[in-house]
Amino acid sequence: MKISTKGRYGLTIMIELAKRYGEGPISLKMIAQMNNLSEHYLEQLISPLRNAGLVKSIRGAYGGYVLAHHPSKITAGDVISVLEGPIHLVEELEEEEPAKRELWVRIRDAVKEVLDSTTLEDLASYSKHDGDAYMFYI
Repeated sequence: MKISTKGRYGLTIMIELAKRYGEGPISLKMIAQMNNLSEHYLEQLISPLRNAGLVKSIRGAYGGYVLAHHPSKITAGDVISVLEGPIHLVEELEEEEPAKRELWVRIRDAVKEVLDSTTLEDLASYSKHDGDAYMFYI
């Protein structure tokens, strides 16, 4: 399984919105600039997130996007499933021998558990502390 840029950049959008939850809307242009990403690509990703009810758009001169729910209520799994679809590690799983099928199912379920138990609040909190980490130069 490989998470594409759709999933990765979609999570980036959602984490930025979570960091600023309750502060008003933030534009995709600002998110793109802060993360050195293509604004045009982010515009393509925000639509399915809005259609899924994860974000709301605010119109106007000071408009942008906000999370539709508190960051503790949205998981990484919610975002990834909207942008990437269901998690599949192996094609034609039913055709695998039982021992291997069990392994693939357990790995899939473990990945799903991590994604579904990690909230945007968790990710926003973690990324806020990135600047607090020590930097060592060799």
